[in-house]
Amino acid sequence: MAIKAKITTSSIKKLKPSDKRLTDTEIRGFHARIHASGNIHYYLYYKTHGREGNFKIGSHGQLTPSEAREIAKVKSGELARGIDIQKSRLDERQETERQRANQLCKYLVEHYKPWLEARNAKTADRIIQTIQSGFADFLKTPLSEITARKVEQWRNQKVKAQMGKATVNHYVNSLKGAMSRAVEWDLIPSHDLKKVKTLKVESTRLRYLSPDEEESLLSTLRERDERLKTARDQANEFRRVRNYPTQPDLREQEYSDHLEPIVLLAMNTGMRRGEIFQLKWSNIDFYSKTLTVEAGNAKSGKSRIIPLNDTAFYVLENWKPISQSQYVFHGKDKEPLTDIKKGFLKVLEEADIEEFRFHDLRHHFASKLVMRGVDLNTVRELLGHADIKMTLRYAHLAPEHKARAVSLL
Repeated sequence: MAIKAKITTSSIKKLKPSDKRLTDTEIRGFHARIHASGNIHYYLYYKTHGREGNFKIGSHGQLTPSEAREIAKVKSGELARGIDIQKSRLDERQETERQRANQLCKYLVEHYKPWLEARNAKTADRIIQTIQSGFADFLKTPLSEITARKVEQWRNQKVKAQMGKATVNHYVNSLKGAMSRAVEWDLIPSHDLKKVKTLKVESTRLRYLSPDEEESLLSTLRERDERLKTARDQANEFRRVRNYPTQPDLREQEYSDHLEPIVLLAMNTGMRRGEIFQLKWSNIDFYSKTLTVEAGNAKSGKSRIIPLNDTAFYVLENWKPISQSQYVFHGKDKEPLTDIKKGFLKVLEEADIEEFRFHDLRHHFASKLVMRGVDLNTVRELLGHADIKMTLRYAHLAPEHKARAVSLL
């Protein structure tokens, strides 16, 4: 049977299923119900304007008796002021649902990603992953609550943690693009991320190979190729002695694997890593000695034709009999390669080349062209830059080349 007492931790502990209900002696209508399972819920019973209702405050365990009491006081006050607390709760739930629907995570997957895929399917996943990984703590945040202040706080933390300024800018710009699109689609009225100014980054880094480094890299690649062939020779000899099936003789082909051809192609065409990985044999014209970078694989979204010099032509001509896919360089299941970082870093280490990335092979290509007098617009076209400013950043002349030019005066 129902009992009456002040609802406290002590009185709740004493409550038994047979009691069914505990009515508070201080706040009118405030009571706790206990079910046969032992679960307890807090309620506020009320009558107003000839209507009665039972407002559920919450469950014991999620709320303490004192917390439930405070909510009961607040709701009693609202009732006294003529507020319909049930409608108010419904409005709160609808607002919560609206905010949840506009959380960054849902917006990215349900709205932004499909739009990106329609424009350029190749880059859509990368952009979404950039925002999701960079702003993991923002994913449950409604778009309307993503403010310049919060993003600047995030940025300050990343800079203190030694994240590169260019990387920070990339994350922030990716988020800005997503937020601006949400405004255009009327998902939010506006955003203030324009207040987050781009961090100044020194863009003078231009790493290319010195003549000695280039010679060291090429000789190291050849030495690596010889080691692989020697290892295959020894393995096959081992198999022959034991009457085991032998593996293909690597001596019968120019390259043991894809690493050397990829590096040589990058050095002699200036292609990006992703463009090389997506390159198909149908993109190669051996008659005109050219290759085509398809628009869908180019960062600029525009196709371009690159003439093949003797080295690049030799590489492709000798690699073609080895390749077993529509893709020039393929991995498992004849699908495009996705990474060569481990092998490339090992070669750099053996060649004693420091602070060099695969992308720097592109710098190397562009710098050699400029140092040999090729005009910047031609370099721009070969690199696939939409803006000549990018070419200037990638293709500065070497300091020693400038010195030689000045010495001519």
